[in-house]
Amino acid sequence: MSLPSTLTQAHHWVKSVLNPGSLVVDATVGNGNDTLFLAQAVGSTGQVHGFDIQQEALDRTGDRLRKAGLSEQVTLHRAGHEQMAKTLPLQSKGKVQAIMFNLGYLPRGNPRVITRADTTLLALEQALEWLAPGGILTVMLYTGHPGGIEEAEKVVNLLKRLDAGRFRTVSCQTLNRHQAPMLTAVAKSNKSAEIPPVQS
Repeated sequence: MSLPSTLTQAHHWVKSVLNPGSLVVDATVGNGNDTLFLAQAVGSTGQVHGFDIQQEALDRTGDRLRKAGLSEQVTLHRAGHEQMAKTLPLQSKGKVQAIMFNLGYLPRGNPRVITRADTTLLALEQALEWLAPGGILTVMLYTGHPGGIEEAEKVVNLLKRLDAGRFRTVSCQTLNRHQAPMLTAVAKSNKSAEIPPVQS
């Protein structure tokens, strides 16, 4: 038996709630891995909004999307994820099927430009409001860089306090690897949609 990586598990959970035409958000575009995955999952009739403060990240992601022929359904915003509520179309509130966060810094970028707890918590609070019933929010937490442990602890504390009647929150992590990333996921209440079990 082989266990999936945390990234593979995140994609599995997210894909399980998406359909062609879904509206989704990549809250931290980075190199575009999740943006590309989301664009493929929602198809040409779907819509992806991606956020990043670094033009380098948006340029790399734009190139990946163009090469894959998936640019049309993606809108990239040079803005922090805490600007989500101000940036997304108002009519999208409560209709976003999936929101993905990948915290830390841009791989092959400036390691001093990192996500920070104060803006990340604001973004998560907005994301939970904009998430559709039956939708899912995933957060990849990294602790191997300065500020990473503090941010991860504050994110986990926020998610632990969520109303269990409205949200189901889970996490998974490789236990025998030093500073392994932790995947956390939140499913918004909907009797017909729950987080499926971890893949085996």
